[in-house]
Amino acid sequence: MALFFILLLAFVSLVSTLLMVFSSGNMIPYTDANGRVLPGSLSEKSWVFINGIEMGMIIKSKDFRKPVLLFVHGGPGMPEYWLNHSYPAHLEELFTVVWWDQRGAGLSYNANISPETMTTTQFVEDTISVTHYLRQRFRQDKIYLMAHSFGTYIGIQAAARSPELYHAYIGVAQSVNLALSEELAYGWMLDFYTNDKKNLAKLKKAPYGTPAYEGLRDRVMHEAGIGTTHKMYSVITGIFLAVMKHREYMLKEKLQIWQGKAFCQKSIVNEEFRQANLSDIVTRLDIPVLFFSGAYDYTVNHYLSEVYLEELQAPEKHFYLFEDSAHSPIFEEPEAVLAILNELICQR
Repeated sequence: MALFFILLLAFVSLVSTLLMVFSSGNMIPYTDANGRVLPGSLSEKSWVFINGIEMGMIIKSKDFRKPVLLFVHGGPGMPEYWLNHSYPAHLEELFTVVWWDQRGAGLSYNANISPETMTTTQFVEDTISVTHYLRQRFRQDKIYLMAHSFGTYIGIQAAARSPELYHAYIGVAQSVNLALSEELAYGWMLDFYTNDKKNLAKLKKAPYGTPAYEGLRDRVMHEAGIGTTHKMYSVITGIFLAVMKHREYMLKEKLQIWQGKAFCQKSIVNEEFRQANLSDIVTRLDIPVLFFSGAYDYTVNHYLSEVYLEELQAPEKHFYLFEDSAHSPIFEEPEAVLAILNELICQR
């Protein structure tokens, strides 16, 4: 028994040491071949008061004079800067990229945030207010708005409300009708796991719409290659460990990611998102619209995204299907994405 406790203490000590080693929280600058920081580059973690609370954001740029791109992450409550380390999107080659953590998420998590403020209306207002801050700071009349997954529910409403603030709206895994998308995903997985009796039985015992399914969903989606990325087969190694190993977050900030995710999942905005149908909410955008979808994406059904874009009124609109991607084509096929975005910038 004594040996067991000694080994347990040694294990806990080792894990604690590793967490501290991987949690300096220092931002990694952009440097040249000689190790000198690139003039005009930014690698910054900062906090700004937005609509009554302190919100955190990470800003990365090789040249702050480049167009600003505001990234509205998914979740609800799941920042994605850490994912950019595992799957570099290289957006900073074209933009000054602002990885903003939404109200109650990650760097913006605070236990004192009132749950009553966690509404769709407030999130849209926050997006517009952050946009105004960035326009003023970087002295740009308009910026680019990119949103992912849950973030597309917020981002497209912000773009519809204040199109004069944005050059274009880019929806990555554009959500439309989450309830229908989830139902289609469940049916797809029943077919996919036909020859896997163990997982098939679990799915049949946990039908779509039940708490049991919610507990099973992420694992079976990732194992089927239809989760965060087509080749991320485990949420433990692909998400949890990736966050915990990220050196640019302090340990406190890593814990805030999980606290914020839990807080946001119980929020009003999450319930509104789950019940919404964007086809009834946003029918017109007065700016160019681009949708990026992965062929293997059943987290947000790409067929629904394509149909929605066909119906959406906009001066210019493009749908791009990435054949080797699931839910995150900007991280899975970055070279193809950058080529499209570079053309978009050149046209402005």
